[in-house]
Amino acid sequence: MRHEQIEKNVNLMMVLIVIAISIGGLVEIIPLMLSSDATDPDEGITPYSALRLAGRDVYVAEGCYNCHSQMIRPFRSETERYGPYTTAGETVYDRPFQFGSKRTGPDLARVGGRYSDDWQRLHLIDPRALVPESNMPGYPWLADRMVDPELITAKMKALQTLGDPYTDEQIAAAASEVEGKSELDALIAYLQGLGINRRSRR
Repeated sequence: MRHEQIEKNVNLMMVLIVIAISIGGLVEIIPLMLSSDATDPDEGITPYSALRLAGRDVYVAEGCYNCHSQMIRPFRSETERYGPYTTAGETVYDRPFQFGSKRTGPDLARVGGRYSDDWQRLHLIDPRALVPESNMPGYPWLADRMVDPELITAKMKALQTLGDPYTDEQIAAAASEVEGKSELDALIAYLQGLGINRRSRR
């Protein structure tokens, strides 16, 4: 009888649904927020340098995440191809996370250092010059667009406010680090740092 009354009262049903979803959500989210595994950086993980931070912005702005994930799942087929699986502690400084599940191109979580800067540069400008079967578009215009030093300095200050452990010295030096650098230089720096501190973990 009580169940029938709930089903016939739309407003009561909506309130009970919201309560049930809220309780379920809190049960899943609160333990993650309190777990040091999800909030503390893994050993060797540091905030992005000014140039890598600028490169990450280019990566996001150009939609690279639409075709490349940065999340290696804990399955043998994944770890044998891409390297050690991804942990929450290595992504604590990512806002937003670049996990993804779409893999038109390979996962990039461990791509850092696998190719030279020159290889990365040519691949980003003309992918088919190196990988004839690639369907990745080229990004030659990135070589002509320069990184904005003031924007990166402001961004690092904002991230410091959010809890990223940037020092005042790092923020003060950010503008000179990116001065005269193109967005292509920044993107290459970002890619070359991906996973370099995690590759040895098995």
